[in-house]
Amino acid sequence: MPRGAFIIFALIKTSTTMNSFSKTLITILFMLSVSSQLSAQYAKDSIPEKYVFNKVIDLPATPVKDQFASGTCWSFATVSFIESELLRLTKDTFDLSEMYFARKAYEAKAIQFVRLHGTANFGQGGQAHDVINAIKSSGIMTETEYSGLANGQTKPSHAELEAVLSAMVSAISKNPAGKLSPEWSDAISAVLDVYMGEVPAQTGNTKKEFTNKFNPDDYIEITSYSHHPYYTTFALEIPDNWSGGSYYNVPLDELIGIMDYSLENGYTIAWDGDVSDKGFSHKNAVAIVPEVNIENIAATERSKWDKLSEKERRQQFFTFEKPVPEKTVTAEMRQAAFNNYTTTDDHLMHITGTVNDQNGKRYFVTKNSWAAESNSNGGYLNISEAYARMNTIAIMVHKDAVPKEVKKKLGIR
Repeated sequence: MPRGAFIIFALIKTSTTMNSFSKTLITILFMLSVSSQLSAQYAKDSIPEKYVFNKVIDLPATPVKDQFASGTCWSFATVSFIESELLRLTKDTFDLSEMYFARKAYEAKAIQFVRLHGTANFGQGGQAHDVINAIKSSGIMTETEYSGLANGQTKPSHAELEAVLSAMVSAISKNPAGKLSPEWSDAISAVLDVYMGEVPAQTGNTKKEFTNKFNPDDYIEITSYSHHPYYTTFALEIPDNWSGGSYYNVPLDELIGIMDYSLENGYTIAWDGDVSDKGFSHKNAVAIVPEVNIENIAATERSKWDKLSEKERRQQFFTFEKPVPEKTVTAEMRQAAFNNYTTTDDHLMHITGTVNDQNGKRYFVTKNSWAAESNSNGGYLNISEAYARMNTIAIMVHKDAVPKEVKKKLGIR
């Protein structure tokens, strides 16, 4: 019997002076006490403990945007990253145009596709360095200067645009006239004008204005795969690396160490990775790599799990409601997943901080580009370290966000 209920019960049993009403009242209190305490005990034993996240690092970021029906997450993530860099560097808030960089990428992809006689990748996808390359060649535009939305659009939708452009570059690359005319690139630009709007002449000296604040040469991309030597650079073999961007290669522990060091020192991270894994749930604002091996569960919980089928165990692990045991991800597991296409390059997001759950486990706070109202966490989600170890394809950071000892190994100045 709960201690409080025992005291009330003792009072009833031993009292000789109480009238009938008093005894009735105390009896009611006794029953309520027992009911309440038993209810609390039952709830504790049977209701799963929900996630409770506590902020550890929370770096400044601009509001969440919506890429909508466009495959331009790479631009949204990198623009968000650059906006945070401008906040760090200037303390000013900027709203840059994601569609400006998307347009510049379409133009560059078309040129490459035709020059390579139709053997290059052409589509909506891209990488963080595509934004950096566009800044170097064409500067930056704000959302006010160029929204990239035409014909009454309020959000980007590129399926038809991509289909039209793909058909055009495919036909042009086949060289039906036996000799390419110089006008073909003008035709590409005209289509982009129709679907995205004309690019205005850069006002003021936008390119100089922003590049004085933001030096694109300060930013590097880092990955971790063992099919190339560590502490070297290589062109990461993923379809969206259409421009052949070069990545520094480091061991897995150092990749995670760089992410930690970056955030701890006030630098956010542009993150490229796989979100097709079953452990990714934007709706529930969490990404994990559950360990579904029953032997790894604490002994106190073992009896409950022993009664479940394998299917029920997996369903329980993927409810995303409470912390669960996660796999210990090794470099070998990561490399195998990359080699067999289990882990693919399919989304870019922006890491802005860290949180701990109620068990002290760390997660990376990640800003998505699927609209603030797309989940209950304002468009953000928390990615566990295990998920980051398994599914991070690459990151972009400021070169000063890399620990000195790692910079030395990589030859970064």
